[in-house]
Amino acid sequence: MTPLIRKALLALLLLAIAGGAYVGWQQLRQPGDEDSLVSGNGRIEATEIDIATKLGGRVDDVLVSEGEYVAEGQPLVRMQVDSLQAQRDEAQAGLQQAREAVAGTEAQVALRESDYQAALAQVALRESEREAASRRLARSESLAAKQMLARQALDDDRTAVRSADAALAAAQAQAEAARAAITAARTQVTQAQAAIAAAGAAIARIDVEISDTLLRAPREGRVQYLVARPGEVLGGGGKVLNLVDLTDVYMTFFLPETVAGRVAIGSEARIVLDAAPGMVIPAAVSFVASTAQFTPKTVETASERQKLMFRVKAQIDRGLLLQHLDQVKTGLPGVAWVKLDPDAPWPARLAVQASRE
Repeated sequence: MTPLIRKALLALLLLAIAGGAYVGWQQLRQPGDEDSLVSGNGRIEATEIDIATKLGGRVDDVLVSEGEYVAEGQPLVRMQVDSLQAQRDEAQAGLQQAREAVAGTEAQVALRESDYQAALAQVALRESEREAASRRLARSESLAAKQMLARQALDDDRTAVRSADAALAAAQAQAEAARAAITAARTQVTQAQAAIAAAGAAIARIDVEISDTLLRAPREGRVQYLVARPGEVLGGGGKVLNLVDLTDVYMTFFLPETVAGRVAIGSEARIVLDAAPGMVIPAAVSFVASTAQFTPKTVETASERQKLMFRVKAQIDRGLLLQHLDQVKTGLPGVAWVKLDPDAPWPARLAVQASRE
């Protein structure tokens, strides 16, 4: 066999292999998939919450264990409250002292008001005396003009009027001082009442802080892991445990810029986990990034030429998650499929319902 014939036969063999591969790919390919579906690799994630202390202190007791499912509002951790209780007792004593101060200052107000009334009575008395002295002086002056009264008597009456004026002025000054004392005493009452309000606010604040020493679950979920143990001292904001909300589960994946623009919020999605390839989990697109980013190193793409990707989240229905709380696991890898054409039917391989037992 000549080299030319050998080359021709080899070329025919390669063409036959290529043709067979193309026919096989056409038979296996799902019709329309490239137009109505797009997929991306990702992992199951859930909303995680770090349960941390509001104030620094010592952990008194951890009331839950790892893996335990807790309800919203359930006590999780109890911190020691000895120091806060001492502060509350101190504030309570300050409140009692402020109340007694109010009673004392109110008594002072009553006393100053009594002094003011007495001063007003003195003013009235001095006015009466001055009026009497003035009338007597007027008569004396009339008699002196008729040469019927001695000069000394007239001088005495004039002196009596001046003395009455001085006594009246002194009484009026005492009355003003008594009134000013009333104002000062009422100011002290106001200050004592403010001290009561401050002490009450301090007690309320300490009560809130004491209440915050009992850490409760902000939502239902599963205790993923414990960070601190009883007896450990934590600073403010110190993490005690981690809670995962298994009713808020989603898969984050990345789509190339060529198709991300066709994905809308609310678009139907399907999730297929590597651990359970026969189960299809219905989901819906809950987030599409508004800006592109370079392909993360952990993301596998069909083509290395796709450099810019959009982050997408497929949210699993809460009702479905509540039916399968015991089976929900985070971190499982899988594939998320998104239907680009809302009118196109799902292919048979993605029509399996996750709620099927």
